[in-house]
Amino acid sequence: MRLTGKKIVILVERDYQDLEVWYPLLRLREEGANVIPVGSGSSKEYKGKYGYPIDVSTSVGAIRADEVDAVIIPGGWAPDYLRRYPAVVAFVKEAFRKGKIVASICHGGSLLVSAGVVKGKRLTSFMAIKDDLVAAGADFVDEEVVRDGNLITSRKPEDLPAFCKSIIESLA
Repeated sequence: MRLTGKKIVILVERDYQDLEVWYPLLRLREEGANVIPVGSGSSKEYKGKYGYPIDVSTSVGAIRADEVDAVIIPGGWAPDYLRRYPAVVAFVKEAFRKGKIVASICHGGSLLVSAGVVKGKRLTSFMAIKDDLVAAGADFVDEEVVRDGNLITSRKPEDLPAFCKSIIESLA
């Protein structure tokens, strides 16, 4: 129970990548963390790309970055919806600025671009958004998990074990 007392937010919206929400949620709870699914505010329930639903405890407008230890941004198509909400973008930017762990996997990097936190950072993502990250000033590498300061990134569902291990080690 290395993460007892830690509060972690997983941002969700419709069409999230099912494994990239549920694997970290369950794995980090297994370590004792209080993991909270948080939505954009558009719904109380969101369905993943494969139809698996998740209920959210609250919306991003009801929490503050200084109340959490980490923010996880899963992939799928959800980041494209999440980045359309100024409150979500501001929350990610503020969490990053305050030194909270900000962990992004797959297409989650598109929300990092909108939050303006990738310039000069070494990171990875799903290859489809590589050009967007590079254009925003990131140093892109193709590795299963990359940590640069308080930013942790991974590429795809197959990287989830390394992704979660890095989050756990960073917070323990």
